[in-house]
Amino acid sequence: MKEFALIFRLKDIADFKPSPEQMQERMNWLAGIAAQNKLVDKGNTLLPIPGSAKTVKPGNVVTDGPYTEIKEFISGYIVVSTENIDEAVEIAKANPIFDQVGGNIEVREVLKRD
Repeated sequence: MKEFALIFRLKDIADFKPSPEQMQERMNWLAGIAAQNKLVDKGNTLLPIPGSAKTVKPGNVVTDGPYTEIKEFISGYIVVSTENIDEAVEIAKANPIFDQVGGNIEVREVLKRD
């Protein structure tokens, strides 16, 4: 089995605070992955509020978060274990975020360091 990070991106900061119903749908999706024994790490939420992020660039240049440079922001991630990337993509496709607010999910293979 391989591990894949599912990285969640939203287009609008207003979408960061889901309704209780939307949150329940997301938790049900996550529980479904866990029930299949494919959830490696339930991940974390990455705060998109001012003062919660900095970007460090060459020459010790530090800017406030990535917000001024990107049109989407990363809101969080989880890690799943699947046979291949296609299976991880199928898991991502079932996420209710697409029907709720749009955005996207990037699927990246994790190279584990021993």
